Amino acid sequence: MPLTDSAIRVLKPRDKAYKVADEKGLYLLVTPPGGRLWKLKFRTAVGAEKKLSLGAYPEISLKDARDLRDRARSSLANGIDPAERKRREKQLARINADNTFSAVAKSYIEKNRRDGLAEATVQKREWFLRLLERAIGSRPVGEIEPYEVLDAVRPYEAAKNEEKAHRTLQFVGQVFRYAIANQLAKSDPTRDLRGALVSRKPKHHAAILEPKRVGELLRAIDGYEGQPITKVALQFSPLVFVRPGELRHAEWSEIDLDAAVWRIPATKMKGRLEHAVPLATQAVALLKFARGLTGSGRYVFPSIRSTKMPMSENTVNAALRRLGYSGDEMTAHGFRAMASTLLNESGKWSPDAIERALAHKDKDIVRAAYHRGAHWKERVEMAQWWADYLDSLKVGASIIPIRAVLSGDA
Repeated sequence: MPLTDSAIRVLKPRDKAYKVADEKGLYLLVTPPGGRLWKLKFRTAVGAEKKLSLGAYPEISLKDARDLRDRARSSLANGIDPAERKRREKQLARINADNTFSAVAKSYIEKNRRDGLAEATVQKREWFLRLLERAIGSRPVGEIEPYEVLDAVRPYEAAKNEEKAHRTLQFVGQVFRYAIANQLAKSDPTRDLRGALVSRKPKHHAAILEPKRVGELLRAIDGYEGQPITKVALQFSPLVFVRPGELRHAEWSEIDLDAAVWRIPATKMKGRLEHAVPLATQAVALLKFARGLTGSGRYVFPSIRSTKMPMSENTVNAALRRLGYSGDEMTAHGFRAMASTLLNESGKWSPDAIERALAHKDKDIVRAAYHRGAHWKERVEMAQWWADYLDSLKVGASIIPIRAVLSGDA
């Protein structure tokens, strides 16, 4: 006889658990402590008898239990084992609980670090994660919908920071591709967001390229009255024209002042190849001065807050602003464009030597392998000529055309 609510309410516990049948395999298990648990007995397609737990009464009413029974029987009719499906769902819920976007992103970033990605890039990805923590950090990575991702990056677009919005979205896509590869998500929601954000404006690093104005800038830098190590970073930047991140992360262990060379490890380079920087006498002199300021620590240009951390990525740019140069006039990255332009205009140095000095990656693998070791002698001479040329601009020689300065040079 089918069960009724009134019949269930009068059931009393016994010394041993006992069953009270409803119909179509559904029954109630009454336990000694007084629990009343819904169970479904069924047979699989191969005839094996199995049981499926449906919940406890009264949280699961008689009607609810019958609905769950009917759904399970419908699954069986379609060749799906409801007990196995429930096991997979519980496993997925457990996986999702352990694999939030934040947890998966941290795992992805740690893999980046193990793979030898440049520390500056790793730190940038950690920064992107911090931007996303509040919006989707605690959400199971396998449940995040495209609209949630869009909501997380839209505030940056609204603030007219299209580059930040696009790069944050790009990071989300990287995390999801990692999650898919590790069977933690089935799809990448960022694929459905292509074209959703305003197009990025081309990013140009402002730079001073006219010799006379370069001289003015160098004189302004020499008059900088902020932190002494920041002044050294400003003075050192045009001499070596490395990327700002490479400059900030310079370590004393990488620099050989006797040999006048700075060897930047491949892990810190954008092109993933070690980069040797010849040091002019002016650069060596600056580093010897800096050693008196920071030589007892790891970094040549440490943070003013902690010597265990490199200088902030905004320090040099902030110093340029303090000197009166806006972001549309000059940036820390602009020292590279300055060197590239004036060295090429000089006509004295081969384009390949200049490109190697800038650590631009050659797309031709065979050619790149050759150029890693080529042009060193020329680059050493070029580094000293460049430092001397900057000195000449600083004292006002910029009024003389650059070709005239070079006439008669060997």
